[in-house]
Amino acid sequence: MDRLTEEDIMTAPPLSTHRATRLDSAGHATATRASAQASWARWLSAAVRISLGWIFLWAFLDKLFSLGRATVDGRGWLDGGSPTEGFLTKGTAGPFKGAYESIAGAGWADALFMAGLLGIGVALILGVAMRIAAASGALLLVIMWTAVLPPANNPFMDDHLIYAMVLGILALTGAGHTLGLGRRWEALPIVPRIPALR
Repeated sequence: MDRLTEEDIMTAPPLSTHRATRLDSAGHATATRASAQASWARWLSAAVRISLGWIFLWAFLDKLFSLGRATVDGRGWLDGGSPTEGFLTKGTAGPFKGAYESIAGAGWADALFMAGLLGIGVALILGVAMRIAAASGALLLVIMWTAVLPPANNPFMDDHLIYAMVLGILALTGAGHTLGLGRRWEALPIVPRIPALR
């Protein structure tokens, strides 16, 4: 067995330094991994935000111009058709069916519905006013959920409720900052004074 000389003892780094170096290296790797995951989460949240925004905006455009998808050709809002009448008279079910049928085709209901689709869609795509967009979108989705109770494939859960929850997550996590104008929007003088505008 080799004996340690005085020089070996004097030049060897302390054991605590070795351990600290190993811990620092492991901590750095963990921090790097966490940073990469956070970056991917931000990009994915932005993609989800823009996708949901497009769903709302596309519904608005289709109902406005009668693009032949969900709205039959020639029955768009600009053609004199009603964006709410078809669904609320033929697509509703459950305990609120009568209430929805009674407002089907009403001018105020059409205007409110279309303004909601446009506002929510544009805000989500741009990443601005996320709290208002998320709250409005969630409310509209829950209203649409109540129009088809019970859902066709589940006792209570359907895509309307899932989308509503996703909107809440997007608003709470600052999803408008990535691939959006969220930071610029929040820098406007009025936004810090009225938190609901964030």
